[in-house]
Amino acid sequence: GLVLGVYSSEKDDGAAQFTSAGDAFDKLVSGKLRALLSLCGPPLKKGKTRIFHGLHQDFPSVVVVGLGKKNAGINEQENWNEGKENIRTAVAVGCRQMQDLEVPCVEVDPCGDAQAAAEGAVLGLHEYNELKQKKKPVVTPQLHGSAESEAWQKGVIYAEGQNLARYLMEAPANYITPMKFAEHIEQKLRSFSNVKVHIRPESWITTQEMGAFLSVAKGSAEPPIFLEIHYLGGANTDDSPLVFVGKGVTFDSGGISLKPSSGMDAMRADMGGAATVCSAIVTAAALNLPLNIIGLAPLCENMPSGKANKPGDVVRAKNGKTIQVDNTDAEGRLLLADALCYAHNFNARAIVNAATLTGAMDVALGSAATGVFTNSSWLWTHLYEASILTGDRVWRMPLFEHYTKQVTDCPLADVSNIGKYSRAGGACTAAAFLKEFVTASHWAHLDIAGVMSNKDEVPYLRKGMAGRPTRTLVEFVARLSHDSQN
Repeated sequence: GLVLGVYSSEKDDGAAQFTSAGDAFDKLVSGKLRALLSLCGPPLKKGKTRIFHGLHQDFPSVVVVGLGKKNAGINEQENWNEGKENIRTAVAVGCRQMQDLEVPCVEVDPCGDAQAAAEGAVLGLHEYNELKQKKKPVVTPQLHGSAESEAWQKGVIYAEGQNLARYLMEAPANYITPMKFAEHIEQKLRSFSNVKVHIRPESWITTQEMGAFLSVAKGSAEPPIFLEIHYLGGANTDDSPLVFVGKGVTFDSGGISLKPSSGMDAMRADMGGAATVCSAIVTAAALNLPLNIIGLAPLCENMPSGKANKPGDVVRAKNGKTIQVDNTDAEGRLLLADALCYAHNFNARAIVNAATLTGAMDVALGSAATGVFTNSSWLWTHLYEASILTGDRVWRMPLFEHYTKQVTDCPLADVSNIGKYSRAGGACTAAAFLKEFVTASHWAHLDIAGVMSNKDEVPYLRKGMAGRPTRTLVEFVARLSHDSQN
Protein backbone atom coordinates (compact mmCIF):
# COMPACT_ATOMS: atom_id res chain seq x y z
CA GLY A 1 0.00 0.00 0.00
CA LEU A 2 0.93 3.64 -0.39
CA VAL A 3 -0.09 6.63 1.77
CA LEU A 4 0.13 10.00 -0.02
CA GLY A 5 -0.53 13.51 1.31
CA VAL A 6 -2.45 16.26 -0.45
CA TYR A 7 -2.62 19.92 0.63
CA SER A 8 -5.77 22.01 0.94
CA SER A 9 -6.30 24.02 -2.22
CA GLU A 10 -5.43 27.71 -1.88
CA LYS A 11 -7.36 28.58 -5.03
CA ASP A 12 -11.08 28.28 -5.68
CA ASP A 13 -10.65 25.82 -8.54
CA GLY A 14 -10.25 23.03 -5.97
CA ALA A 15 -7.43 21.30 -7.89
CA ALA A 16 -5.49 18.88 -5.69
CA GLN A 17 -2.10 20.17 -4.58
CA PHE A 18 0.10 17.13 -4.20
CA THR A 19 3.30 16.70 -2.25
CA SER A 20 6.32 15.95 -4.44
CA ALA A 21 5.81 12.20 -3.84
CA GLY A 22 2.15 12.57 -4.82
CA ASP A 23 3.09 14.45 -7.98
CA ALA A 24 5.62 11.76 -8.94
CA PHE A 25 3.07 8.98 -8.40
CA ASP A 26 0.41 10.85 -10.38
CA LYS A 27 2.85 11.11 -13.32
CA LEU A 28 3.57 7.39 -12.97
CA VAL A 29 -0.14 6.61 -13.44
CA SER A 30 -0.54 9.18 -16.25
CA GLY A 31 -2.56 11.70 -14.23
CA LYS A 32 -5.22 9.19 -13.16
CA LEU A 33 -4.86 10.00 -9.44
CA ARG A 34 -5.54 13.72 -9.95
CA ALA A 35 -8.45 12.92 -12.25
CA LEU A 36 -10.02 10.48 -9.77
CA LEU A 37 -9.62 12.91 -6.88
CA SER A 38 -11.40 15.67 -8.79
CA LEU A 39 -14.27 13.26 -9.57
CA CYS A 40 -14.64 12.31 -5.89
CA GLY A 41 -16.21 15.58 -4.83
CA PRO A 42 -14.86 18.53 -2.82
CA PRO A 43 -11.15 18.79 -1.96
CA LEU A 44 -9.91 16.69 0.94
CA LYS A 45 -10.09 18.35 4.35
CA LYS A 46 -7.31 17.93 6.92
CA GLY A 47 -7.11 14.33 8.17
CA LYS A 48 -9.77 13.05 5.74
CA THR A 49 -8.99 10.26 3.27
CA ARG A 50 -9.85 8.74 -0.08
CA ILE A 51 -8.93 5.17 -1.02
CA PHE A 52 -8.15 4.05 -4.57
CA HIS A 53 -7.55 0.49 -5.77
CA GLY A 54 -5.84 -0.88 -8.86
CA LEU A 55 -4.00 2.29 -9.92
CA HIS A 56 -0.55 0.64 -10.02
CA GLN A 57 0.66 -2.96 -9.80
CA ASP A 58 3.22 -2.15 -7.07
CA PHE A 59 0.57 -0.45 -4.93
CA PRO A 60 -2.81 -2.21 -5.22
CA SER A 61 -4.19 0.20 -2.57
CA VAL A 62 -3.45 3.93 -2.34
CA VAL A 63 -4.76 6.14 0.47
CA VAL A 64 -4.70 9.90 -0.16
CA VAL A 65 -5.00 11.97 3.00
CA GLY A 66 -5.52 15.71 3.59
CA LEU A 67 -2.57 17.61 5.08
CA GLY A 68 -4.23 20.99 5.59
CA LYS A 69 -2.47 24.17 4.40
CA LYS A 70 0.81 23.76 2.57
CA ASN A 71 2.84 26.35 4.43
CA ALA A 72 1.52 25.74 7.94
CA GLY A 73 4.34 26.39 10.41
CA ILE A 74 4.56 27.46 14.04
CA ASN A 75 1.19 28.57 15.36
CA GLU A 76 1.86 31.12 18.13
CA GLN A 77 -1.63 30.74 19.53
CA GLU A 78 -1.43 26.95 19.71
CA ASN A 79 2.25 26.79 20.83
CA TRP A 80 3.16 24.09 18.34
CA ASN A 81 4.34 23.52 14.79
CA GLU A 82 1.03 23.05 13.00
CA GLY A 83 2.64 21.66 9.85
CA LYS A 84 4.31 18.83 11.78
CA GLU A 85 1.11 18.06 13.71
CA ASN A 86 -0.88 17.95 10.45
CA ILE A 87 1.60 15.43 8.99
CA ARG A 88 1.55 13.21 12.11
CA THR A 89 -2.25 13.16 12.07
CA ALA A 90 -2.61 12.57 8.32
CA VAL A 91 -0.08 9.74 8.20
CA ALA A 92 -1.57 8.04 11.27
CA VAL A 93 -5.05 8.14 9.71
CA GLY A 94 -3.72 6.80 6.38
CA CYS A 95 -1.79 3.94 8.01
CA ARG A 96 -4.79 2.90 10.11
CA GLN A 97 -6.90 2.74 6.97
CA MET A 98 -4.31 0.40 5.46
CA GLN A 99 -4.53 -1.71 8.63
CA ASP A 100 -8.31 -1.91 8.21
CA LEU A 101 -7.70 -3.09 4.62
CA GLU A 102 -5.25 -5.69 6.06
CA VAL A 103 -2.38 -4.37 3.94
CA PRO A 104 0.77 -5.68 5.70
CA CYS A 105 3.37 -3.30 4.26
CA VAL A 106 2.81 0.42 3.72
CA GLU A 107 5.06 2.98 2.07
CA VAL A 108 4.57 6.46 3.51
CA ASP A 109 4.96 9.80 1.73
CA PRO A 110 7.44 11.86 3.80
CA CYS A 111 5.15 14.89 3.18
CA GLY A 112 8.13 17.27 3.41
CA ASP A 113 9.03 16.18 6.97
CA ALA A 114 10.01 12.52 7.16
CA GLN A 115 10.55 12.60 10.93
CA ALA A 116 6.99 13.81 11.58
CA ALA A 117 5.66 11.29 9.04
CA ALA A 118 7.48 8.40 10.77
CA GLU A 119 6.19 9.54 14.17
CA GLY A 120 2.62 9.64 12.82
CA ALA A 121 2.93 6.15 11.30
CA VAL A 122 4.55 4.40 14.27
CA LEU A 123 2.48 6.17 16.95
CA GLY A 124 -0.75 5.81 14.97
CA LEU A 125 -0.46 2.05 14.51
CA HIS A 126 0.50 1.21 18.11
CA GLU A 127 -2.03 -0.65 20.21
CA TYR A 128 -1.66 -2.74 23.36
CA ASN A 129 -3.10 -6.14 22.49
CA GLU A 130 -0.55 -8.43 24.15
CA LEU A 131 -3.19 -10.31 26.10
CA LYS A 132 -5.86 -10.69 23.40
CA GLN A 133 -6.17 -13.79 21.25
CA LYS A 134 -7.63 -11.78 18.37
CA LYS A 135 -5.15 -9.15 17.25
CA LYS A 136 -5.26 -6.50 14.53
CA PRO A 137 -3.11 -7.25 11.45
CA VAL A 138 0.50 -6.11 11.84
CA VAL A 139 1.37 -3.26 9.47
CA THR A 140 4.97 -2.33 8.74
CA PRO A 141 5.35 1.32 7.67
CA GLN A 142 8.38 2.34 5.63
CA LEU A 143 9.53 5.47 3.85
CA HIS A 144 8.38 5.99 0.25
CA GLY A 145 11.51 7.03 -1.65
CA SER A 146 15.00 7.27 -0.21
CA ALA A 147 15.68 11.00 0.07
CA GLU A 148 14.95 11.47 3.79
CA SER A 149 15.83 8.08 5.28
CA GLU A 150 17.88 9.51 8.17
CA ALA A 151 15.06 11.80 9.33
CA TRP A 152 12.56 8.94 8.92
CA GLN A 153 14.67 6.63 11.10
CA LYS A 154 14.96 9.34 13.75
CA GLY A 155 11.16 9.68 13.78
CA VAL A 156 10.78 5.91 14.14
CA ILE A 157 13.09 5.93 17.20
CA TYR A 158 11.25 8.90 18.80
CA ALA A 159 7.88 7.17 18.29
CA GLU A 160 9.12 3.78 19.52
CA GLY A 161 10.29 5.54 22.70
CA GLN A 162 6.80 6.90 23.34
CA ASN A 163 5.30 3.50 22.47
CA LEU A 164 7.53 1.86 25.10
CA ALA A 165 6.08 4.22 27.72
CA ARG A 166 2.56 3.48 26.41
CA TYR A 167 3.22 -0.26 26.69
CA LEU A 168 4.45 0.00 30.30
CA MET A 169 1.56 2.27 31.34
CA GLU A 170 -1.16 0.21 29.62
CA ALA A 171 -0.05 -3.21 30.87
CA PRO A 172 -2.02 -4.54 33.86
CA ALA A 173 -0.47 -3.98 37.29
CA ASN A 174 -0.08 -7.74 37.85
CA TYR A 175 2.11 -7.85 34.70
CA ILE A 176 4.14 -4.71 35.45
CA THR A 177 5.11 -4.96 39.11
CA PRO A 178 8.04 -2.87 40.44
CA MET A 179 10.50 -5.73 39.71
CA LYS A 180 9.04 -6.50 36.26
CA PHE A 181 9.14 -2.79 35.34
CA ALA A 182 12.84 -2.62 36.26
CA GLU A 183 13.65 -5.85 34.40
CA HIS A 184 11.83 -4.64 31.28
CA ILE A 185 13.87 -1.42 31.18
CA GLU A 186 17.11 -3.32 31.91
CA GLN A 187 16.38 -5.66 28.99
CA LYS A 188 15.78 -2.67 26.66
CA LEU A 189 19.16 -1.20 27.63
CA ARG A 190 21.17 -4.42 27.65
CA SER A 191 22.69 -3.94 24.19
CA PHE A 192 24.24 -0.52 24.99
CA SER A 193 27.81 -0.67 26.28
CA ASN A 194 27.63 2.88 27.71
CA VAL A 195 24.64 2.16 29.99
CA LYS A 196 24.67 0.71 33.50
CA VAL A 197 21.43 -0.36 35.20
CA HIS A 198 21.19 -0.88 38.96
CA ILE A 199 18.07 -2.56 40.35
CA ARG A 200 18.27 -1.60 44.03
CA PRO A 201 16.38 -3.83 46.53
CA GLU A 202 14.52 -2.84 49.70
CA SER A 203 17.63 -3.40 51.85
CA TRP A 204 19.50 -0.74 49.83
CA ILE A 205 16.53 1.67 50.10
CA THR A 206 16.63 1.18 53.88
CA THR A 207 20.36 1.94 54.09
CA GLN A 208 19.69 5.16 52.11
CA GLU A 209 17.21 6.17 54.85
CA MET A 210 14.42 6.78 52.32
CA GLY A 211 11.75 6.72 55.00
CA ALA A 212 9.08 8.50 52.94
CA PHE A 213 9.38 6.05 50.02
CA LEU A 214 9.43 3.01 52.33
CA SER A 215 6.35 4.23 54.20
CA VAL A 216 4.32 3.99 50.96
CA ALA A 217 5.82 0.64 49.90
CA LYS A 218 5.15 -1.11 53.21
CA GLY A 219 1.39 -1.27 52.52
CA SER A 220 1.93 -3.77 49.66
CA ALA A 221 3.09 -7.37 49.48
CA GLU A 222 5.16 -6.38 46.39
CA PRO A 223 8.67 -5.34 47.49
CA PRO A 224 9.81 -1.85 46.40
CA ILE A 225 12.61 -1.33 43.88
CA PHE A 226 14.78 1.74 43.29
CA LEU A 227 15.79 1.71 39.64
CA GLU A 228 18.95 3.65 38.79
CA ILE A 229 20.15 4.07 35.19
CA HIS A 230 23.45 5.63 34.12
CA TYR A 231 23.72 6.56 30.43
CA LEU A 232 27.22 7.84 29.67
CA GLY A 233 26.74 9.41 26.25
CA GLY A 234 28.87 12.51 26.87
CA ALA A 235 32.34 12.93 25.39
CA ASN A 236 33.61 13.09 28.96
CA THR A 237 32.02 10.62 31.37
CA ASP A 238 32.79 13.03 34.24
CA ASP A 239 30.64 15.83 32.78
CA SER A 240 27.70 16.83 35.00
CA PRO A 241 24.72 14.67 34.08
CA LEU A 242 21.11 15.55 33.47
CA VAL A 243 19.14 13.68 36.15
CA PHE A 244 15.63 12.41 35.37
CA VAL A 245 13.41 11.28 38.26
CA GLY A 246 10.12 9.46 37.65
CA LYS A 247 7.31 8.50 40.02
CA GLY A 248 6.91 4.73 39.78
CA VAL A 249 3.70 3.71 41.58
CA THR A 250 2.83 0.59 39.58
CA PHE A 251 -0.64 0.54 41.13
CA ASP A 252 -2.26 3.23 43.25
CA SER A 253 -5.31 2.20 45.27
CA GLY A 254 -5.01 5.39 47.33
CA GLY A 255 -3.98 3.36 50.38
CA ILE A 256 -6.13 3.86 53.50
CA SER A 257 -7.51 7.04 51.83
CA LEU A 258 -8.98 4.66 49.26
CA LYS A 259 -9.89 5.94 45.81
CA PRO A 260 -13.41 5.39 44.43
CA SER A 261 -13.67 2.07 42.58
CA SER A 262 -14.89 3.72 39.36
CA GLY A 263 -11.85 4.22 37.12
CA MET A 264 -9.41 2.82 39.70
CA ASP A 265 -8.13 0.33 37.09
CA ALA A 266 -6.47 3.28 35.28
CA MET A 267 -4.16 3.62 38.28
CA ARG A 268 -2.01 0.88 36.76
CA ALA A 269 -0.54 3.86 34.85
CA ASP A 270 0.40 5.80 37.99
CA MET A 271 4.00 4.93 37.13
CA GLY A 272 3.72 7.13 34.02
CA GLY A 273 6.50 9.41 35.31
CA ALA A 274 8.93 6.48 35.60
CA ALA A 275 7.72 5.07 32.24
CA THR A 276 8.29 8.34 30.35
CA VAL A 277 11.70 9.21 31.84
CA CYS A 278 13.04 5.66 31.45
CA SER A 279 11.71 5.47 27.88
CA ALA A 280 13.33 8.85 27.14
CA ILE A 281 16.69 7.44 28.30
CA VAL A 282 16.22 4.29 26.17
CA THR A 283 15.53 6.63 23.20
CA ALA A 284 18.54 8.87 23.96
CA ALA A 285 20.74 5.74 23.99
CA ALA A 286 19.25 4.53 20.67
CA LEU A 287 19.96 7.98 19.15
CA ASN A 288 23.44 7.97 20.75
CA LEU A 289 22.88 11.50 22.09
CA PRO A 290 26.13 13.02 23.45
CA LEU A 291 25.04 13.73 27.02
CA ASN A 292 25.34 11.97 30.37
CA ILE A 293 21.94 11.12 31.85
CA ILE A 294 21.00 9.47 35.13
CA GLY A 295 17.51 8.04 35.55
CA LEU A 296 16.01 7.39 38.98
CA ALA A 297 12.69 5.60 39.50
CA PRO A 298 11.35 4.70 42.95
CA LEU A 299 8.96 1.79 42.19
CA CYS A 300 6.28 0.38 44.50
CA GLU A 301 2.54 -0.14 44.95
CA ASN A 302 0.27 1.96 47.19
CA MET A 303 -2.05 -0.53 48.90
CA PRO A 304 -4.35 -0.45 51.99
CA SER A 305 -3.03 -3.29 54.15
CA GLY A 306 -2.66 -3.50 57.92
CA LYS A 307 0.91 -2.21 57.48
CA ALA A 308 -0.04 0.79 55.33
CA ASN A 309 0.47 4.47 56.20
CA LYS A 310 -2.45 5.87 58.22
CA PRO A 311 -3.72 9.45 57.87
CA GLY A 312 -1.91 11.53 60.49
CA ASP A 313 1.24 9.35 60.52
CA VAL A 314 4.57 11.17 60.45
CA VAL A 315 7.47 9.80 58.37
CA ARG A 316 11.05 11.00 57.90
CA ALA A 317 12.51 11.71 54.45
CA LYS A 318 16.12 11.13 53.39
CA ASN A 319 17.10 14.77 54.09
CA GLY A 320 15.80 14.49 57.68
CA LYS A 321 12.59 16.49 57.16
CA THR A 322 9.50 15.04 58.79
CA ILE A 323 6.30 14.70 56.77
CA GLN A 324 2.76 14.48 58.13
CA VAL A 325 0.81 12.09 55.89
CA ASP A 326 -2.63 13.71 56.00
CA ASN A 327 -3.82 11.84 52.91
CA THR A 328 -2.32 8.46 51.95
CA ASP A 329 -3.44 9.04 48.35
CA ALA A 330 -0.92 11.88 48.07
CA GLU A 331 1.80 9.22 47.99
CA GLY A 332 3.69 10.08 44.80
CA ARG A 333 5.26 13.13 46.41
CA LEU A 334 6.59 10.91 49.24
CA LEU A 335 8.47 8.69 46.76
CA LEU A 336 9.74 11.72 44.86
CA ALA A 337 10.89 13.52 48.02
CA ASP A 338 13.45 10.78 48.72
CA ALA A 339 14.40 10.28 45.07
CA LEU A 340 14.97 14.05 44.64
CA CYS A 341 17.19 14.10 47.74
CA TYR A 342 19.21 11.23 46.26
CA ALA A 343 19.41 13.01 42.87
CA HIS A 344 21.50 15.74 44.51
CA ASN A 345 24.38 13.23 44.94
CA PHE A 346 25.30 13.49 41.26
CA ASN A 347 26.36 17.14 40.83
CA ALA A 348 23.54 17.39 38.31
CA ARG A 349 23.47 19.91 35.49
CA ALA A 350 19.70 19.88 35.95
CA ILE A 351 17.11 17.71 37.71
CA VAL A 352 13.83 17.03 35.92
CA ASN A 353 11.13 14.91 37.54
CA ALA A 354 7.92 13.63 35.95
CA ALA A 355 4.89 12.29 37.79
CA THR A 356 1.18 11.61 37.38
CA LEU A 357 0.96 13.63 40.56
CA THR A 358 -2.39 15.36 40.97
CA GLY A 359 -5.97 15.17 39.76
CA ALA A 360 -5.84 18.97 40.18
CA MET A 361 -3.44 19.16 37.21
CA ASP A 362 -6.01 17.39 35.03
CA VAL A 363 -8.67 19.85 36.21
CA ALA A 364 -6.39 22.81 35.41
CA LEU A 365 -5.12 21.91 31.93
CA GLY A 366 -6.93 18.73 30.91
CA SER A 367 -5.00 16.77 28.30
CA ALA A 368 -3.77 19.80 26.32
CA ALA A 369 -0.37 20.14 27.98
CA THR A 370 1.93 18.94 30.75
CA GLY A 371 2.14 21.36 33.66
CA VAL A 372 5.72 22.48 34.40
CA PHE A 373 6.77 23.95 37.74
CA THR A 374 10.38 25.14 37.68
CA ASN A 375 12.86 27.39 39.47
CA SER A 376 14.86 27.87 36.25
CA SER A 377 13.91 29.98 33.24
CA TRP A 378 16.78 28.32 31.32
CA LEU A 379 15.23 24.90 31.88
CA TRP A 380 11.72 26.16 31.09
CA THR A 381 12.86 27.68 27.75
CA HIS A 382 14.46 24.40 26.64
CA LEU A 383 11.40 22.33 27.58
CA TYR A 384 9.02 24.81 25.95
CA GLU A 385 10.98 25.02 22.68
CA ALA A 386 11.25 21.21 22.54
CA SER A 387 7.48 20.89 22.99
CA ILE A 388 6.72 23.22 20.07
CA LEU A 389 8.54 20.78 17.76
CA THR A 390 7.02 17.59 19.18
CA GLY A 391 3.46 18.93 19.48
CA ASP A 392 3.40 17.39 22.99
CA ARG A 393 3.05 20.71 24.75
CA VAL A 394 4.10 22.07 28.14
CA TRP A 395 2.67 24.99 30.11
CA ARG A 396 4.40 26.83 32.94
CA MET A 397 2.68 26.82 36.33
CA PRO A 398 3.47 28.91 39.45
CA LEU A 399 5.90 27.92 42.22
CA PHE A 400 4.90 30.79 44.52
CA GLU A 401 5.84 31.10 48.19
CA HIS A 402 2.05 31.44 48.61
CA TYR A 403 1.77 27.66 48.12
CA THR A 404 4.83 26.79 50.22
CA LYS A 405 3.16 28.30 53.31
CA GLN A 406 0.21 25.95 52.78
CA VAL A 407 2.37 22.82 53.10
CA THR A 408 4.84 24.04 55.76
CA ASP A 409 2.14 25.27 58.18
CA CYS A 410 1.78 21.80 59.65
CA PRO A 411 0.75 20.79 63.21
CA LEU A 412 2.89 17.66 63.72
CA ALA A 413 5.82 17.78 61.27
CA ASP A 414 8.01 20.00 59.07
CA VAL A 415 5.68 19.62 56.09
CA SER A 416 2.27 18.17 55.32
CA ASN A 417 1.73 16.06 52.21
CA ILE A 418 -1.37 18.08 51.29
CA GLY A 419 -2.07 21.84 51.31
CA LYS A 420 -3.94 23.14 54.34
CA TYR A 421 -6.76 24.50 52.17
CA SER A 422 -7.45 21.00 50.92
CA ARG A 423 -8.24 21.01 47.18
CA ALA A 424 -7.40 24.66 46.40
CA GLY A 425 -4.44 24.84 43.99
CA GLY A 426 -3.71 21.14 44.50
CA ALA A 427 -1.16 20.84 41.68
CA CYS A 428 0.64 23.94 42.99
CA THR A 429 0.79 22.80 46.62
CA ALA A 430 2.13 19.41 45.45
CA ALA A 431 4.90 21.21 43.54
CA ALA A 432 5.59 23.40 46.60
CA PHE A 433 5.94 20.21 48.68
CA LEU A 434 8.54 18.79 46.25
CA LYS A 435 10.44 22.09 46.29
CA GLU A 436 11.11 21.45 50.02
CA PHE A 437 13.40 18.58 48.92
CA VAL A 438 15.30 20.45 46.19
CA THR A 439 18.36 22.67 46.53
CA ALA A 440 19.50 22.47 42.87
CA SER A 441 19.22 25.76 40.97
CA HIS A 442 17.94 24.04 37.79
CA TRP A 443 14.97 21.85 38.67
CA ALA A 444 11.68 21.20 36.91
CA HIS A 445 8.68 19.19 38.05
CA LEU A 446 6.40 17.91 35.28
CA ASP A 447 2.91 17.00 36.45
CA ILE A 448 1.67 14.63 33.74
CA ALA A 449 -1.61 13.53 35.33
CA GLY A 450 -3.70 15.33 32.71
CA VAL A 451 -1.83 13.83 29.74
CA MET A 452 -1.73 10.28 31.16
CA SER A 453 -4.36 8.87 28.81
CA ASN A 454 -5.92 9.63 25.44
CA LYS A 455 -9.57 9.41 24.53
CA ASP A 456 -9.56 11.08 21.13
CA GLU A 457 -7.81 14.41 21.81
CA VAL A 458 -4.53 13.51 20.09
CA PRO A 459 -5.69 12.14 16.72
CA TYR A 460 -2.48 10.18 16.03
CA LEU A 461 -2.75 8.21 19.31
CA ARG A 462 -5.39 5.55 19.77
CA LYS A 463 -7.53 5.44 22.89
CA GLY A 464 -5.53 4.35 25.94
CA MET A 465 -2.44 5.35 27.89
CA ALA A 466 -0.59 8.11 26.04
CA GLY A 467 3.09 7.82 27.03
CA ARG A 468 3.28 11.60 27.03
CA PRO A 469 5.52 13.65 27.10
CA THR A 470 8.28 11.14 26.18
CA ARG A 471 9.11 12.74 22.82
CA THR A 472 9.31 16.20 24.41
CA LEU A 473 11.79 14.86 26.99
CA VAL A 474 13.87 13.29 24.18
CA GLU A 475 13.81 16.52 22.13
CA PHE A 476 14.78 18.43 25.29
CA VAL A 477 17.79 16.09 25.76
CA ALA A 478 18.71 16.51 22.07
CA ARG A 479 18.67 20.31 22.49
CA LEU A 480 20.84 20.14 25.64
CA SER A 481 23.27 17.82 23.80
CA HIS A 482 23.49 20.30 20.93
CA ASP A 483 24.15 23.12 23.41
CA SER A 484 26.93 21.21 25.17
CA GLN A 485 28.67 20.45 21.89
CA ASN A 486 28.61 24.10 20.83
